[in-house]
Amino acid sequence: MPEAPRHERPPSQERLIFGRRLREERQKGGWTLEDLAAEAQMNWSYIAQIERGERNLPIDTMSLLAQALGVSLVSLLTEK
Repeated sequence: MPEAPRHERPPSQERLIFGRRLREERQKGGWTLEDLAAEAQMNWSYIAQIERGERNLPIDTMSLLAQALGVSLVSLLTEK
């Protein structure tokens, strides 16, 4: 039997900001997705989903990514 369609809410503005800022900081540092994934001990495709706002993250994961990039968590949550 076919699976029922998923009724997902669109990503929140906060998720989109975090993903956009994560990508900006990663690229500013000259890091690839693979570089950040290795440093944060995560899968690069998971990080790509985060950058696109597709993942709802626990605060611990957000903090780990900020630490891996050497930036504050607040900077990743704040629109430029």
